Amino acid sequence: MSKPARAQAEEADLRSRLDHLTLSRKEGFGRLADAPRRQRPDSLSRRQLKKLGEETLAEYNRNRRKWHANLGPLGTPQMRALHEDLWDIFDSNDQDSDKVKGGIALDAFPGLGKTTAVLAFARKVHRRIIQEEGKYTDEGHERWPVCRVGLTSNTGMRDFNRSILEYYGHPGRFRGTAAEFGYRALDSVLSAETNLLIVDDLHFLKWRNKNGIEVSNHFKYIANEFPVTLLMIGVGLEKQGLFSEGSSYEDAVLAQTGRRTTRLNMDPFTISSDEGRTHWRDTLLAIEERVVLADKYPGMIADELSDYLFARSTGHIGSLMTLINRGCQRAVRTGVERLDKKLLDQVKNDAASEQARQELQQALNSGRLVSQPGKKAA
Repeated sequence: MSKPARAQAEEADLRSRLDHLTLSRKEGFGRLADAPRRQRPDSLSRRQLKKLGEETLAEYNRNRRKWHANLGPLGTPQMRALHEDLWDIFDSNDQDSDKVKGGIALDAFPGLGKTTAVLAFARKVHRRIIQEEGKYTDEGHERWPVCRVGLTSNTGMRDFNRSILEYYGHPGRFRGTAAEFGYRALDSVLSAETNLLIVDDLHFLKWRNKNGIEVSNHFKYIANEFPVTLLMIGVGLEKQGLFSEGSSYEDAVLAQTGRRTTRLNMDPFTISSDEGRTHWRDTLLAIEERVVLADKYPGMIADELSDYLFARSTGHIGSLMTLINRGCQRAVRTGVERLDKKLLDQVKNDAASEQARQELQQALNSGRLVSQPGKKAA
C-alpha cells in the first residue's frame, strides 16, 4: 500500500472508531455546552392521554422517552461540593504564564457520576468564558475554553497528542512523530485559548509500564508549557501510584505528577446519619418532580420507594438514575404510568448494584438501616 493510501486508510479507520465519541471532538462538546435546556413534556392524566390521537400520542411518548433518558444531571450535594472545589482550583490557576498551574485528579469508584459532574462543570466553564471573552480570540481563531481527551490502556504520548489534535480537527493529526504531534497540540491549545484540559478514564493507563511513565512525563510537560488546568478523571488512581512517593526512578516520576495534583473524590449516598438521609430524600424528591407519568403522585418515589431504591442502587447515583430511567421507559411502554416495586422488580440494573442488593435489603427490612430522615434504626 502506498503512503497516501495508507494515510487515507488510517484516517478512515480513526474516523470509524471515533464516530460515536462525539465529545472527542470540539463540535460535539460545543453542542453539549450550547444546547438549550431540554423542554419537559406536559404532565397529562390518563383521561387526557385517551383523548390524544394515535400520532399525537406516539409523539408525546417519544418526547417522554427522550426526557426520561436525560433526567440529569442532578445538583446533588456531592456534585455541588465537587464544583465548588473545581472552581477554587480553576480560578486560582488564572495566573501569568510563567507559573505552573496546579492539576486536579478526580479519583472515585464507578457509578458515582464523575464524568457527568465534570462535564456539567466544563459546560459552565465554556459558557462563562465565551460570555466574558467572546467566541473568537483577538487573532480571529475560534475560542474553545475546554478540551476533553479519553485514554485507553494502550495510550502512549503520540496517541495522547493525537487525541488532542483530533478534538480540534487539526489537519496534521494523521501523520507525524510524538514530538511533532506535541507541538501541534500546543499550537492548537494556544490558538483556541483553551483553559481546561480534561483527561477521562485515566485508570485505563498502566502507570508503571513504558507508556505510563511516558504519559506521566507528558503531563509534567503540559503543566509547564500549556496554559491550562489539567483535570484527570479515573478510578483507583491513588492505588496505581499517581500520588505516591518512592525510592525508584519510576516512583519519583509519578510522585512529581502527584505533587502538582490536588486529589478530589465523590462519595456515594449514605444513610448512616440523618444528614445523609436528608440528602438522599432531597435527591429522590428532585427525581420525582422530573418524572412525567400519568399516575404519578406525591411521595411515589421519595416515600414509597426510598428504601427499595437505596438497596437497588447501593447509594450510587449512576445506578439510581439507570434504574429510574429504565423504570420510566417500561411504565410508559406498558401503560402502567407509575413507578412501584412490582414494576421495578422487572427492570434489570447494573451487576455491581445487584450483587450488593441483598444484604442492604435485609438491613432495611429488619430496621437496622433506615433511609428516611427523622427515623431511627433499630
